[in-house]
Amino acid sequence: MCGIYLTNIPYQEDLVKAKLESISFRGPDYTGVEKINNLTLGHLRLSILDLDARSHQPMIHANLHIVFNGEIYNYKYIKKELLTKGYNFKTESDTEVLLIGYKEWGAGILQKINGMFAFSIYDTESNIIFSARDRLGVKPFYYYWKDGQFEICSQIRPLLKNKKINEEAISMFLDCMFIPSPYTIVEDVFKLPPGNSLIIDLNSKKLEIKEYWNLKDVKIRDISYEDAKSELHELLKDAVKIRLQSDVPIGSFLSGGIDSSLVSSIAAKVSDSQINTFSIGFENPIYDESKIAEQFAEIIGSNHKTTICSSEDILKLIPKLVEVYDEPFADTSALPSLLLNSVTKQYVTVALSGDGGDESFIGYPYFDSLIKNKFIIDIPFIIRKNLSNPKLLKLFGLNSHRVRNALNTKTRNDFIENIFSRKGFLLKEKKQGYMKHYQGYKKWSNIFLQKAADLNIKLWLENDSNVKVDRASMAYSVEVRSPFLDYRVIEYARSLPISYRYEKGRQKKILRDILKEYIPEEVFNQPKKGFGAPISLWMRNEIKDEVLSALNDDFLHKVPNLNVIKFKKLLKEHMEETHNHSANIWKVYVLSKWYSEFGFN
Repeated sequence: MCGIYLTNIPYQEDLVKAKLESISFRGPDYTGVEKINNLTLGHLRLSILDLDARSHQPMIHANLHIVFNGEIYNYKYIKKELLTKGYNFKTESDTEVLLIGYKEWGAGILQKINGMFAFSIYDTESNIIFSARDRLGVKPFYYYWKDGQFEICSQIRPLLKNKKINEEAISMFLDCMFIPSPYTIVEDVFKLPPGNSLIIDLNSKKLEIKEYWNLKDVKIRDISYEDAKSELHELLKDAVKIRLQSDVPIGSFLSGGIDSSLVSSIAAKVSDSQINTFSIGFENPIYDESKIAEQFAEIIGSNHKTTICSSEDILKLIPKLVEVYDEPFADTSALPSLLLNSVTKQYVTVALSGDGGDESFIGYPYFDSLIKNKFIIDIPFIIRKNLSNPKLLKLFGLNSHRVRNALNTKTRNDFIENIFSRKGFLLKEKKQGYMKHYQGYKKWSNIFLQKAADLNIKLWLENDSNVKVDRASMAYSVEVRSPFLDYRVIEYARSLPISYRYEKGRQKKILRDILKEYIPEEVFNQPKKGFGAPISLWMRNEIKDEVLSALNDDFLHKVPNLNVIKFKKLLKEHMEETHNHSANIWKVYVLSKWYSEFGFN
């Protein structure tokens, strides 16, 4: 896992190195800079495979120069195929396999590799730059493009200087607590969408983006539950096994949940040595799952480390969050994620995680809510509108936000989108232009829950979950590998009947039944407490003065399209403890910290 950089802007080498230094946590082991023709290539290396200097980057093979971030998990298989074609290798790295694979197959290499990646290859003969991002957007890829000049980087910080804030992106952030691709916080800088390649022709000064992978129309397989469970189990074993390849110490995150427990259990079974597992616990028992994780660790025989944390431990990380996330990012679970990685780095450099299981196997709580309230959507809208009186709902004990959404949305698709979007709740002018990039979920399946899962994969997974994990791990130079984000697992899960993955009161059914082969059901079948932080309480106590100071009138009136009058009302209600508006307040607070950190005050 590393950081990449590439530009045709004639910066001095000292400035390029300063740009790389600003994100040096992504690759502290070696910094490489190469100038060739009118290009500058830069690389920050976190050494995982082939620790020798021969695998430093930028790497060169014949007429090709590469900067690469990520891991190609099936590189050994591809290397064998390339050896039969007469190629020779100088390293034991996956970087060289990717580079020579491109030499042999060109863009076709993307159909062969299985991994998490963002890379750029410069061909000196054709004067073309070929770049690509992995299928699920695990690794970040930012690029600046204007009038033929460009910069490519793993994070946006090195690209921010002298840029203008993208006001539309601020509205997106206030709507969904992250900025979805292809947009970024500043104008003329973009995210390359997952499953896409980017080709820059330096001769014609043209840029082209091509899709090489996406979710497809769902075709449900005719397969028995037992056969599906067996096939999925074998697939997960392989996904875990290929992610255990490392020349540095490796471990696994282990919480009290199904996904990380299954990944850790399989890793303990297929690993040649005892695995290390890590969890953090909280002094507040409402959020603490450490005792459950310790039970799991004892059963699977891992070498387990639990770190108990206080509120103070997490709150100290707010400046770190703003520093390493680069763009405004308001998922509160980023804070404990930072803490977990800071602890893990003391023992290992690579860690497996259970991220991605909820998306494919119908695990998030809102899936239950969708099913419970789906019948409301099927009532004619004119009738539902008349039933949406708050006093009436409260009288019948139905005044939840999901019920209100179901009554006030016109279609099932609107109801699904409401999970991820506040529909301009904080905005003066309601803008949702970003959703036009995520409409595929409507056509891939006619199944209600699958539609929600697909939008979850395309919108939430890339822009929230993967961003959270990448920045939190890279902040401490840790590489996180997620077997559930193996594209084969994603595709396989979507081919299974919903009833195999979800049945009323039993989410992730098939994963639970596989986990029973490692951990007794009565042990793992305990309520999940999540991985968030008690932001609501902190805002009224530990950080109250800081929040109120940051959210002053001068700042609030500076935020494009923010409904200041409405927001101040929410802030007052929250501090008076009549309502919980912590999610919306946290968004604006994080935005204020971002403005200050990056000098946009």
